[in-house]
This record gives sequence, structure tokens and C-alpha cells, in this order.
Amino acid sequence: MSSNPIPAAEQAQLDQLKSLVADCIQETRNQGATGAEVGVSMESGLSATARLGEVETIEHHRSRGLGLTVYIGQRKGSASTSDLSPAAMRETVAAACRIARHAAEDPCAGLPDAGLLATEFPDLDLYYPWAIEPEAAIELAVACENAARNHHADISNSEGASLNTFEGLRVMGNSLGFLHGYASSRHSLSVSVIGERDQQMQRDDWWTVARDARDLQSPEEVGRIAAERTIRRLGARSLSTRQCPVIFASDVAASLLGHFIGAIRGGNLYRKSSFLLDQLGKPVFPDFVQIHEQPHLKKALGSVPYDAEGVRTVPHHLVRNGILESYVLSTYSARKLGMTSTGNAGGVHNLIIDPGTLDQAGLLQKMGTGLLVTELMGQGVNLVTGDYSRGAAGFWVENGTIQYPVEEFTIAGNLRDMLKTLVAVGNDVDLRGNTRTGSIMLEQLTIAGN
Repeated sequence: MSSNPIPAAEQAQLDQLKSLVADCIQETRNQGATGAEVGVSMESGLSATARLGEVETIEHHRSRGLGLTVYIGQRKGSASTSDLSPAAMRETVAAACRIARHAAEDPCAGLPDAGLLATEFPDLDLYYPWAIEPEAAIELAVACENAARNHHADISNSEGASLNTFEGLRVMGNSLGFLHGYASSRHSLSVSVIGERDQQMQRDDWWTVARDARDLQSPEEVGRIAAERTIRRLGARSLSTRQCPVIFASDVAASLLGHFIGAIRGGNLYRKSSFLLDQLGKPVFPDFVQIHEQPHLKKALGSVPYDAEGVRTVPHHLVRNGILESYVLSTYSARKLGMTSTGNAGGVHNLIIDPGTLDQAGLLQKMGTGLLVTELMGQGVNLVTGDYSRGAAGFWVENGTIQYPVEEFTIAGNLRDMLKTLVAVGNDVDLRGNTRTGSIMLEQLTIAGN
């Protein structure tokens, strides 16, 4: 039984969308397809932005769309439309079938194995619509920005505060008999401000996001944190080139795990464009590292009952005791590798690296002298070789204590070495995204500065 059941009106819409998907699948058969998968969505939301206490934008969003993929033998064609009328649906099916008839045969193309499709659908508690009026949304954004602007005399300007709401219905089905839909919501509040001191300017921000608006941080708290983050960056210095230990703060540490996931993603593996080729069953992290997916956490931002192909999602380890136990595979990439889908079409779902016992302050003490990275810039990451080089900003640390802010330098290393020389994971876990990690400490990176 759902702790937050879907209202009758939304349930009726879901039922209509299911009928549409079922009709579309039948139409693909009528037009000669041997297999098909269909997805349809209806989404709505509100965005309100305030800057310097004034309304900057108010936007209502409404969208809907139907996308389908058909197979004629092992030839594939895809098409989409935002018109959900029966005539538009039939024409979209026809377009996909035309494409399929002209496509090349692909022995790995086709629907998922029927035995892998989801048949049980746990209640994940994902739907909390927020019927907030535009005036109230602006009030919250202004309160958030005011809290940031009034926090300290050195806050001199603002890039604005935004409140966003989203709710949507999604249904998918295929010609193997899979047909299911669910509702979800997502709401956020963010602010970015500018500080100025001694003719130097810095900016920083903060944001909060949740399925349920009641779980958001207060506007005052979001504003305060954004202002504190901005003020502490004032007086930033440059660094000389050196090698030293590095801690990635929890809100940027997720990017490291993102590069790891990219390296074990099926598409990169079958194209042989990953630095972790042929590493299954081998140690890629120190033996204390555990990384797993938990796709069924209630209210979590990455929770889904099945992947983008209808394959059931299950909690499972990617890394256990430092050893790579699983790749991240869709149906197609699994077939290219002679393996089985891991339920990751569309990506990973609530990726978690188990935290250690130390908070960020404890990690700073453990590091002693080194660099705390709080911002990353640029995309200098080569997944083929593992070479890593990104612009960064943060704080220089000595004797376990932050000494001063630093900027205008690059951190560089090789991802294979970075993963293997991970020293510790903090317990300051950032819950605001699909990846849950605390701060991550690495043994040593090269700092390219003055």
C-alpha cells in the first residue's frame, strides 16, 4: 500500500496512457513490425526566478511525447512525436517502420529477454505533486536570495534564486507483454551570490532537491549556506606546482564515481574505449571500497522499478572489497559483450559508495597537508587512457586545518591510479543526487599552478 497514493485524476490519466501504449503496440504489428517498445510521458511544472528581490521569470511547463522503437527482424527504426492523437500515432509508427526497412541487420538488435522484464513493481514513493502558486514560489525564491544577500556585508551581488517544480506520468510497454506506468515528482530551490573584498570577486551557490517539497531545506538555510560558501572563497590565492594528497568534497566527489561508471559502461567496453577493459573480477579499488546500486530506495532521486527498457532493477554490487563485480549494461551492450543486461539501460540508479567513519574535518586531519577541492571546471578526462586533468578551486590545508582558499590551478593524474590509491571515503554523504558519496581522499595528484 502506497504511503502517498496517486490521486484518482492522475490514475485515470495513467490508465489512458496505458491504453495509448497498448494501441500503439498493436499498430506496430498491423504495419509489419515483429517487435516494438513504446514510451509515452506527460510532464508539467513551474519555474520561478527572482534576482535582487524582483521577479525575473515565471514559466509554466507542459509537455507530452511518445517515442517508439520497432524491429523488423533485426532491423531497427525509431521515431517520436509530441502529438498523441491516433492519426499522429499511426504516422509515427509508419515512420519508424520505414526507417527499420532501410536499416542494416544487426544481430544484437531486439527487445530484452522476456525473462528479464519487471513483473513486480514495488511502491517507491516517488510522487508528491506541489500545487504552489506563482506568487508563493516567488516569495520563497526572494526569501532564499535575501537570506544569502543579508548574511554578510561582503555579499555584493546576486545571480538570482530559482524554485522549480516538476511532476510527470510515464508509461512504457513492449510487444512481449510488458506494460506499466508510474508518476514521479521532483522539486528544487537554488541560489547563487557574488562576494567582493579588496577588489576580488567570488561566486558560489547552494541548492536543495527532493521528491517531496516538505523535504527541501528551508529558503533561509539554502541562502545562508550559499553565502557562507561564497565568503570563504574570498582572498583566494594561486598555488605553485606540486604533488600532494587531495580530498574531493562530497558535492564534487560524485564526478569521480561518474568517470568510473563511464569506464564500466557497456557501450565504452564493446567499443574498447575504456581504461577498465577486461577488469571484471579484478581489483580496481582498495579492498575497503564497496560500491553498489540501490534502485528501490523510497523517495530517492534515482529510484526506478525498471530501466529504460523495462528490465527489472535489483540492488547489486558493482565493486565488492575493491573488486569489480559487474559492468553497467543495457540489452544491446550486453549482447555485444556476450553477457546479460544488468538493468542499466538509461544509467545507474542510486549509486552508493559505502562511507567510512570520518567526517570531512576528520579527513582533513587524516590528510594533514594537502588540497581540499570544492569546485571542478572543464572536461579534461580521457576514458580510453584514464588521463585526468581538470581546472579546480578549493582550499589549502596544513596540519589538518584549512589555511586559505586557492584557485586557478589544474589537478592531474590517471583515473586507474586514482581509483587504486583512494585513501578514505567520508561519512558526510551528499544525498542530493543519483550518486551518494561522502568526501573522497586520494593519496596524491599533481597540482599544476604557477
